[in-house]
Amino acid sequence: MATEISATSLFRGPDRGTSDNVVLRHDGGVITDISEGAGQGPRSFVIPAFVNAHDHARATASSFGAVGMPLESWILRTALGTPVDPYLTAASALARSAKAGCAAMMVHYTRPSGTMPLLDEAKAVARAASDVGIRIAFAMAVRDQNPIVYGDAEPALSGLSGDDRKTIEDLFVRAPMPPKAYIELTDAIAASIAGPMVDVQLGPAGVQWCSKPLLEAVAENSARTGRRIHMHLLETVYQRAWADRNFPDMVRWLRDIGFLSERLTLAHCIHASPDELEMIAASGARIVTNFSSNMHLRSGLAPIAAAHGCGCAITVGVDGLALDEDDDILREMRLVQLAHGGLGFKATWTPAEMFSLAVRNGRRATGAPGTGELVAGNPADYVVIDLDRLDRDRIMPVDPMALLFARGNASLVKEVVVAGRTIAREGVCVGVDLPAIEDELRAMYRSNVGRLGSFQRMWPSLSDRLGGWFEQQLTCQ
Repeated sequence: MATEISATSLFRGPDRGTSDNVVLRHDGGVITDISEGAGQGPRSFVIPAFVNAHDHARATASSFGAVGMPLESWILRTALGTPVDPYLTAASALARSAKAGCAAMMVHYTRPSGTMPLLDEAKAVARAASDVGIRIAFAMAVRDQNPIVYGDAEPALSGLSGDDRKTIEDLFVRAPMPPKAYIELTDAIAASIAGPMVDVQLGPAGVQWCSKPLLEAVAENSARTGRRIHMHLLETVYQRAWADRNFPDMVRWLRDIGFLSERLTLAHCIHASPDELEMIAASGARIVTNFSSNMHLRSGLAPIAAAHGCGCAITVGVDGLALDEDDDILREMRLVQLAHGGLGFKATWTPAEMFSLAVRNGRRATGAPGTGELVAGNPADYVVIDLDRLDRDRIMPVDPMALLFARGNASLVKEVVVAGRTIAREGVCVGVDLPAIEDELRAMYRSNVGRLGSFQRMWPSLSDRLGGWFEQQLTCQ
């Protein structure tokens, strides 16, 4: 059905800037025309829809006591937040991203519920995405080594009682999935859920968690099929220390086996060296930065300006840990701009350039079609911003994109349109009842939390042991 929307201002890109008083028309999910001459109406600023290029579609972590911890203990603590219902958990996360203005979201599925076969769990996530109306990339994460620490866990577990060791092993130690079985599972997931709104990808969790044969199998399958890959890389100082000791040529090896390519998206890269960034840039791979997640987990400040300077394609993700755990991708982009946008008079990029890079590279990372620009022929994926609230003072003409990066947040989003369909309006998701879903999830988690009482009881001791194990790795370089 043909639709048109009038806009006070519309962002056309960093080179063309904004156009005033325009009408955007779309039909069949595709933009058909943008023309000037819109009449008087509600003041609005229309921009390309955002992309959450790295996430896991999980429950918010702080509710389970995972606050202010480094990743290496946080990732174990959040076992308390294992999905109790895969559909509801995914729907809540996807709906939060959607109402914040995202047209597409990466779901790197690192913590299955264990309540159903993995293929059925992937189907539940895809059904949630369809109900919300958001595009997703889905990668079932895989790891076949180092489930507790990056190496021999015995020093960290020694001295624990037999019951406490069993609690840890039952939660985190699994028989590793052989590379061939993982590729077959990914093929089955793709056959079941892939389509115009779902891009199925390969999802190795990270080099420290994946054996060389597994990474080689992923690289070979990606090269043969063209399937994209999504993986964490060098997120923490402990991962850097592990790589320096156990795999000093790690990024070069990834390049040499064909793992690095334009099909690859790497999350974080906080502790990547300059020569590693150069190799990533030369390969055409993308880096997703996750500013608030990096701060919450005390992982460090990523060298994003340097990565951009050497040619890396940069985009932005929420990683389930936005500043206020509200999945506000706009605030997240502003934080990236504030931290990495330049020093003194030397700018890394303008806000408009950064926004366009993040959208374009985010769509490539998630397999979403088009560049994201609002031009005829591109998908009708856009966000309507309340210009009265954004430009609340109206003292003099100010570039609305500059204002967006000065004071914008998700509360200004009036409407989110994906593939020509309104999926959120005035902060409310159209396709699902987010408050009801969250209420149901809270009740389920409250009922379920006692099941992991033994884990909660022994957590302080385990946390201390983890800290000692990882700190020892840094002191033995």
